[in-house]
Amino acid sequence: MTTRNGVEEVIRVKDHFYILATSSLADSRTQVLKHGDSFAIFDRHGDIEPIGSGAQGFYHEETRFLSHLVLRLNGDRPMLLSSAVKEDNMLLTVDLTNPDILVDGNVALPRGTLYLSREKFLWNAACYERIAITNYSLAPVTVCLSVQLGSDFADVFEVRGIRRERKGRSLGVHLEAGGMVLAYEGLDRVVRRSRIQCVPQPTRVDAAELKFDLVLPPKGRDVLWMTVACESQSALRPRTLSFEAAFEEVEKELETARLRQCKIHTSNEQFNDWVNRAFADLRMLITETPQGPYPYAGVPWFNTAFGRDGIITALETLWMEPAIARGVLRYLASTQATESDPQADAEPGKILHETRKGEMAALKEVPFARYYGSVDATPLFVVLAGAYFERTGDRALVESIWPNIEKALHWMDHYGDADGDGFVEYSRRSPKGLEHQGWKDSRDSVFHSHGALAEPPIALCEVQGYVYAACQRAAELAQALGREGQASTLRAQAARLRDKFEKQFWCDEISSYALALDGRKRPCQVRTSNAGHCLFTGIASVDHAHRVARALLEDDMFTGWGIRTLSSEALRYNPMSYHNGSVWPHDNALIGWGMARYGLGESVARLFTGLFDAAIFLELHRLPELFCGFPRRPGEGPTLYPVACSPQAWSAGAVFMLLGACLGISITASPPQIRFTHAFLPESVPEIRIQGLRVMDASVDLSISRSKENVSVNVLHREGDVEIVSLQ
Repeated sequence: MTTRNGVEEVIRVKDHFYILATSSLADSRTQVLKHGDSFAIFDRHGDIEPIGSGAQGFYHEETRFLSHLVLRLNGDRPMLLSSAVKEDNMLLTVDLTNPDILVDGNVALPRGTLYLSREKFLWNAACYERIAITNYSLAPVTVCLSVQLGSDFADVFEVRGIRRERKGRSLGVHLEAGGMVLAYEGLDRVVRRSRIQCVPQPTRVDAAELKFDLVLPPKGRDVLWMTVACESQSALRPRTLSFEAAFEEVEKELETARLRQCKIHTSNEQFNDWVNRAFADLRMLITETPQGPYPYAGVPWFNTAFGRDGIITALETLWMEPAIARGVLRYLASTQATESDPQADAEPGKILHETRKGEMAALKEVPFARYYGSVDATPLFVVLAGAYFERTGDRALVESIWPNIEKALHWMDHYGDADGDGFVEYSRRSPKGLEHQGWKDSRDSVFHSHGALAEPPIALCEVQGYVYAACQRAAELAQALGREGQASTLRAQAARLRDKFEKQFWCDEISSYALALDGRKRPCQVRTSNAGHCLFTGIASVDHAHRVARALLEDDMFTGWGIRTLSSEALRYNPMSYHNGSVWPHDNALIGWGMARYGLGESVARLFTGLFDAAIFLELHRLPELFCGFPRRPGEGPTLYPVACSPQAWSAGAVFMLLGACLGISITASPPQIRFTHAFLPESVPEIRIQGLRVMDASVDLSISRSKENVSVNVLHREGDVEIVSLQ
């Protein structure tokens, strides 16, 4: 079908949660802010207009509380001078000026006479804005500054393209002193309000437009403040402050986050830009929960807690900031499934896939209020717990979540391996749930070499690696807790799984592991990036690990920017697809760590260089969720994917895992030690300084530099007891 509506209907039938793209986020040149459960997407003027991708808006808890916000000067749109989000992601600043303003065909106000400055930030479910206007002429100027406002109160899944049969009702616009209230009552019986307050009060209010009549003397300046606060219950009204007071709170949060993290600085300023952007993106995406900090997955589609994404982000950053892992573990332990619920793909012991707070989730129009359709989050939870304990020695946390770890292990042994063949498989139970439940969850992401889609239950190769690593890590934890018998059993289980995995997943013809075994135990003999995760977990034999690494860096898999998700020789290859030929930074980071595990430093260097070069080309030096898998072309940057989240937490964390892989860094709490094994530095980064790297109660500053033959590690400052070991 060729009509737009027809295409939408076909997509709904095949993949209910496909993100509809009628235009590209890549061409919108949008600006993103986020705080807690709120985020905003503005155009470069600082406006929100219902054009382009349609994703612009101010959102809170998966609802768009503002879908229209346009600043006008005497009815015309001001001209853009510049627009930028500060490097720390805290503040959006926009510089504007007036166009030529005509009266009776004559220029009454020449362009460039008035200067408008807009500053915006988010805090505590509210968007704060300051608009300053300065008259640079030699005569007084009378102007009308107006702000048009509106809200569709759309659920984020509606914005993504899902059509609803019914919606709630608009409660209209209510005027009040200093502003207005836009209100909506959802089918979930929750009243949601956007409360707009202005200082000074508007001169006039017409429908949903605030008007300010200003008289500016020569060189005169006037300032307006506007706050848009989100209210989701009639009895609850979020605390709003003045612009200055709220900004102070944001700065305090930022400073607290900065003090918690170590600092990384290199001799390459472009690499520093990438690292600084990654730090800033992680700070923005990390949301404080009652259990601690949790990295929300990404803006705009995934501004919530995802199990898999949070765990992988925590693993990527564990060597430098273990507090993230602690928050992730505590949150996921608190939300672990306790009973069987087919509609949520939940089973006892299973770890959360995602959670949503919007109207459609509350009404179960989508199954994601608490959804457990992820086959890999459960073993990865155990992997993170073991890695965190090794890094921190936090016995109290491990003891508190040990029952959750045992439940996760039980899920893997019984529910995950329902047919008892030794492999963990998935098959969705919820008709509204995800058809595929690995990290590549597109409906066409698991298939055979002849192109036929695999039938469930499906055992993914990387999931077996995660289970292997989970058994190994759980054995270490059991040993530390004095459970020697359980530790021995877990190690034996891991060894059996490794032997069985090698026999049934290795495909000599493609020099790689099969993507998966289908429901009839037939291998999907397709070369994919999934096999690289088997290096990350250590389940791969040494010989096979080396062969997989070589295969992943051949032209059909390696674009020059990174490793594709799928070989260009596969029947379903499409470099513009979500999972069948694109490049994902986090995928490459995990593979890079795995390559370092097997001593393949040159291979790690190629991945590092590819993603570093991509970051240089990309706006803000920000790696998005993914980009297209076209081969690298001289003098050109990577091709953007049209609806990629940017920023995305595990993409931001990729640089730290790749850097750790280059350094061969491992940190243990018992004994307190920082070990560098076969460390190397790429040619582009000959020197690195790491300040404030903490191990238990100790802290060190290190200088790492490359000479012609090796890498030297020098201690610049040390407080407390920690040993530095460098093995060449």
